[in-house]
Amino acid sequence: MTATEAPVTFESLDPRTGDVVGTHPVHDEAAVRAAVARAASGAEWWGGLDAAERRDLLTSWRTALVRKLEDLAAVVVEETGKPLDDARLELVLAIDHLDWATTHAEKVLGRRKVAPGLLMGNQAASVTYRPYGVIGVIGPWNYPVFTPMGSIAYALAAGNAVVFKPSELTPGVGVALADTFTEIVDGRPVLQVVTGFGDTGAALCRAPGIGKIAFTGSTATGKRVMAACAENLVPVLVECGGKDPMIVDADADLDAAADAAVWGGMSNAGQTCAGVERVYVLDAVAEEFIAKVVAKSRGLRAGSGGAYGPMTMAGQVDVVRRHVEDALARGGRAVVGGPESVQPPFVEPIVIVDVPEDSCAVTEETFGPLLVVNRVPDVDEAVRRANATAYGLGAAVFSRAAGEEIAARLRCGMVAVNGVISFAGIPGLPFGGVGDSGFGRIHGEEGLREFARPQAVARRRFPLPVPVTSFSRSAGTMKAVVGLVRARHGR
Repeated sequence: MTATEAPVTFESLDPRTGDVVGTHPVHDEAAVRAAVARAASGAEWWGGLDAAERRDLLTSWRTALVRKLEDLAAVVVEETGKPLDDARLELVLAIDHLDWATTHAEKVLGRRKVAPGLLMGNQAASVTYRPYGVIGVIGPWNYPVFTPMGSIAYALAAGNAVVFKPSELTPGVGVALADTFTEIVDGRPVLQVVTGFGDTGAALCRAPGIGKIAFTGSTATGKRVMAACAENLVPVLVECGGKDPMIVDADADLDAAADAAVWGGMSNAGQTCAGVERVYVLDAVAEEFIAKVVAKSRGLRAGSGGAYGPMTMAGQVDVVRRHVEDALARGGRAVVGGPESVQPPFVEPIVIVDVPEDSCAVTEETFGPLLVVNRVPDVDEAVRRANATAYGLGAAVFSRAAGEEIAARLRCGMVAVNGVISFAGIPGLPFGGVGDSGFGRIHGEEGLREFARPQAVARRRFPLPVPVTSFSRSAGTMKAVVGLVRARHGR
């Protein structure tokens, strides 16, 4: 191979050890286009099934995933380094979402009658939901099963075929997941995987025949995905990162709040887009809350057999280090860990208090086990600071009396009240953000409709005695219509 030739394969590595765990092809533009073309034929068959037939096959897939849960979890552990039970939890949640999409698709996407209104009373109106055909799904590495399944399962339930491009860090997870479905549909190309790097994802966005792209990843990459899709006016669903706040009110259950803050900030090595990165705690309870967070955080250890694993993406270690150093240089105080906690590929828990709001540890997504805790005088200031970011994905609020009231004031897609990330585990709730966190929704009814295009149908039941939409319309007809509208709507 010459220096100018692209590699034809790449290796998947265990981030804990650097050991090779798999070798996968780098699919070029021609290979991606071929996969989309095959998916189009698969979509014709899959979309031609009735809702009950698709439901039966998806139910069989759900059963197969349960049967192979341990095998799939082992692949997740190999490619992400996360603890086995975290991998199991991810699969359990994905299976539950698949079941919800399977059992609700027919009702949510079925033909819906619409009242025709006064002027079109001779029409029968309805909305039907048609599949796009082929959906391209570009998935992340931090939750390589649960997150893309929020698109894959709902897209399949809506009658589409899917071409899935997993992260280059977790290609084996994507292949293993798709293989379980291929067995259910006797090898038909309804769910296919293409592997590679950014060029492979870009080729998927530009491929003729793609009906829609569902992307999860960074904001910067999401913008590039949108630009590639714009070439062919391909619609996109974009779920990007977050700088998720938690607000702790003066009447909060501080034990529960501290436990949630530590779990939301440290689990999965802090690599959770909708976890907890910033905590705003009211002055009245700040000392007690911080003491509880410190106690819980100091009991955690990163590493094999630890509470969480390594940084899956090696380069993310440098981001965490930069954020820690900036927070401390600007006057923040480390109460757990510090720069010495960054020991690639692992990062031990870090908690820094009293960090200026213009520090990059507050303004940028860290995506690591760093928790910033700042005191605020009241809830109004907590809300102001929580909203003072371009991101708007998830949030958490701890308050016995005003949780939902505070939640309603937050600019974000999801809020957990007296809990953390709980919204992601409820299949009927939509998941997605605003601002730099993206747009569009997976999960729930909104998630099913995201992968179907509405088609409006108006059918004439009988002719009107006086035509309105015709050149045979008379001046007297329009006078009567205007009079009717004035009588109905003018008072």
